[in-house]
Amino acid sequence: MAQSSMEPVTASYYVRECSAILVGALGTVLLLALISYVPVEASSGQVTSHFNNLIGTIGNATAFGLFWAFGIIAFLLPCGLLCACAMMLLWRNERLDWSRVALCLGGGLLFTFSGTVLATLHWSFVVALPFGAGGAMGSVFVALTMELVNTPGLTILTFAVILISLQLIFGFRWLSVLEWIGHTLVTFWMFMRRAIARVAKWSMLRAKSMWVYLRKASQAKAMNRYAAPLAKKERIPPAISFTDELPKLQSSSETQVVATIAKPAQVPARANVERSLLGGLPSLEILSTATGSTTNHEEEHRLLIELGERLRVILADYGVAIEVESIISGPVVSRFEIQLAPGLKVSKIVSLANDLAREIAVRSVRVVPVIPGKSVVGIEIPNHIRATVTLREVLVADEFNKAKRPLTLALGKDIAGEPVFADLERMPHLLVAGTTGSGKSVGVNAMLLSLLYRLTPEELRLILIDPKMLELSVYEDIPHLLAPVVTDMQDAAKALQWCVQEMERRYRLMMELKVRNLGGYNEKIAAAERTGELILDPLWDPDSEADQQTLAKLPLIVVVVDEFADMMMIVGKKLEQLIARIAQKARAAGIHLVLATQRPSAEVITGLIKANIPCRISYQVSSHTDSRVILDQNGAEHLLGHGDMLFLAPGASLAERVHGAYVSDEEVLAVVADLRQRGEPDYVYEVVSSDSEFDVGDLGLNGIADDGDDLFQQAVRFVIESRRASASALQTKFQIGWNKAARYMDQMEKEGIVTEPDQKGRREVIVAEE
Repeated sequence: MAQSSMEPVTASYYVRECSAILVGALGTVLLLALISYVPVEASSGQVTSHFNNLIGTIGNATAFGLFWAFGIIAFLLPCGLLCACAMMLLWRNERLDWSRVALCLGGGLLFTFSGTVLATLHWSFVVALPFGAGGAMGSVFVALTMELVNTPGLTILTFAVILISLQLIFGFRWLSVLEWIGHTLVTFWMFMRRAIARVAKWSMLRAKSMWVYLRKASQAKAMNRYAAPLAKKERIPPAISFTDELPKLQSSSETQVVATIAKPAQVPARANVERSLLGGLPSLEILSTATGSTTNHEEEHRLLIELGERLRVILADYGVAIEVESIISGPVVSRFEIQLAPGLKVSKIVSLANDLAREIAVRSVRVVPVIPGKSVVGIEIPNHIRATVTLREVLVADEFNKAKRPLTLALGKDIAGEPVFADLERMPHLLVAGTTGSGKSVGVNAMLLSLLYRLTPEELRLILIDPKMLELSVYEDIPHLLAPVVTDMQDAAKALQWCVQEMERRYRLMMELKVRNLGGYNEKIAAAERTGELILDPLWDPDSEADQQTLAKLPLIVVVVDEFADMMMIVGKKLEQLIARIAQKARAAGIHLVLATQRPSAEVITGLIKANIPCRISYQVSSHTDSRVILDQNGAEHLLGHGDMLFLAPGASLAERVHGAYVSDEEVLAVVADLRQRGEPDYVYEVVSSDSEFDVGDLGLNGIADDGDDLFQQAVRFVIESRRASASALQTKFQIGWNKAARYMDQMEKEGIVTEPDQKGRREVIVAEE
C-alpha cells in the first residue's frame, strides 16, 4: 500500500497556525465587544442600561476606547484581524514576505485614518458614540484642516488616500481594474440586450396571438355573410362541392378554413350530338370519357385541412404569421389562400417557396403574390394524386357549346376545376413555349381539335407547318387544310409570304366593300346572297383572260407552326419580319398565327415577335430566364409538366394557371379519320408554289446566286461602282448574311468580275465602270 505523502512540519508552521488562531480569537472578541457596546455616562462612568457587554466589563471598556479613538471605523479593526487569520491559514506554507506585510499594515492604517475623516465629515448624525462618528482621530484632524480646506476638497483628498490604501493592501494595478470594469459592463450590456430581445419577441408573439384571436372572432361573426360567396354554384357538367359540409378546423389558432374541391365530372353520353349531325362535325363519342373519381371526399377534406394547419405552423417557424382563409382544390394542385399579419411583406412569402417545398416534401410550391379581386396570397401545392383533365370533359361544357366566337380554343381547367377557354380572334395570335415533356404538343393538338369540333371547312382553313415532321403530319388530308402539311423550310417561308399576299388581297376587298373586318365582309356577302344580288370581284383585271367572278364568303385562316425555332435558325431575319407583318395587320383579315417552340430563348422569341404577340402560353421551362422571355415574369419554372401551364390572356398582366386538356394520339387519329370520311381537302397549291411572287433567294435559302437574282445584280453594280470587292462591304451595304455575301463574291469571281483573293484575302475589280 502506498504511503500518503505528508508535508514536512516545522516550528514556523506551528507558530503560524497558533498565531492565526490567536489573531482570529482576538478579532472575534473585539467584534463581539463592539457589537454589544453599552454607552457609559460621561460623568460617572456607569452603565446606563441593565444589559451587560457580551465580553464583560473589560470588553465594554475596550469598545469604549476604540469608539472614542476611531468612532464607527473601529469595526474595521476586528474585520482586519479576521481577514489576517484567514490569510495566515490559507497561505501557511508560503514564505512570509515582511515587506508585503508592512505595505498591508501601512495601507490599513491609511484606510482607517481616511475612514475616520469621512465619517466625521458626513456622518455627524451618529451621536451615540463617545467622540462622534469619526472618533478623536477624525474630529481632531478635521478641526485642524477645515480652516485651510473646505468639505468638498477634503472629501476628494480623502478618497484619493483611500484608493492609495486599497492599492497598498491588495497590490493590484488600476489599469487591470479598469479593464475588468469595462469587461463587466460589456457583459452586462450583452445580457440586457438578449433579455430585451426575448421580451420583445415574447411581446410580438403575444400581439400576434391577440391579432389571431381578434381575427377569429371577426370571422366567426361574419361567417354567414362570407359563406355564400365561397360556395360553388352547380353547373353542367356538375362539380362536386363540399363547401356547406366542411367541418371547422380546430387548432391552436382555431382558423376558419373553407375548402372547395372540384373533381372531373361525368360527361353526358349524347352531349353535342345534335350540333355534330347538323354541322357535319365530328362526334364527341370519339373522344375518351373521363374516369370517375373514387376519392373519399371526407378524407380528402381532412387531409387538406391538416395540410393548411401544417402550412401555418411551418411559416410560423420562419417568423411569418398567417391565417388560412380558404382552400381550393383542383385536379392537379390545391391553392391555399392565406391572409398575412399586418405589416408583413409578400416578398417574404415568395422567398420561402423553396423552403416550403422542402418542408412539405413536394416537387415545387408556387406563390401567387396577387390574386385579382382578393386581398389574400395564394400558395399552390401539388396534389398527392393528380387527376387527368380530358379534352372531352372540357368540350362538353356549356361555355364551349354556347360560345359566340368561332375561334374558341379549349385550354383545360383552372385551379378550381372550371373549364378555361380562349378566343383566338381576340388574341389575335398565340405564342406557346415549353420544354420537352411539358405537354406543349398535346396542348397544340387540343387547340386544333377544339377548332375542328366547332368549324367546318367552309368556315376555317388551316396551314400546318411541322419542321419536325412528326407532330402535325397526322392531320394530312383533312378537309380543313389549305395546303398539305408543310415540312420543308422553303415551303414554310413561301406559305407565310402567301399569307401576307392573301392578307393584302382581303384588305383591298374589304376596302372596296367598305367593311372593317372579315366578319363584316362575310355578313355583307350573306346578305347579298339572301336577296339574290351578286357582288362581282372588284379586283378583277380586265386585261386578264379569266372571267370576272362573283365574291363568296372567305374562311378564317389559322397558321400553326409546331417548332418555329428551326425556321428562325434557317431563314433568319426575313422570317421574323414576315411574322411581325402578319401579326400586326392580319387580325381584321381573319388570319391568325399559333407559334410553338421548345426553345424560348431571346434569339428565337425576339423583341419584335413579342411586341406583336402579347398573348402567350408557357408550359414548364428549365429556368426563370426562359420564363421571363416568354411571359415577362417568373413562375413557369415551378410548373409540374404534363400540361401544367401559365396562360397570359389578352390585356392581362398576371398569368393564370391552367391544367391543360389531355388528348391521346389515338383520339387525334380517330378524329382525323372521321374528318377524312366527311370530305376531301381542297388544296390551294399556290400557298407553297414557286410561282408565287415570293423569292426564296431573298431569304438566303438558295445555294448559289444566278444572273436572274436582282439582289445579285445590285451587288455587282455596287462592287463595280465602289471598287470595293469584299464580302464585308456587301454584308454592310445590303444587310445580308456573311455566307450569302461570300457566295456573291465567289459568283463574281466565276463570271470574271473580280480576281481571286490574294495572300491577304483582298480582291481587285476587273470590270471597268461604265
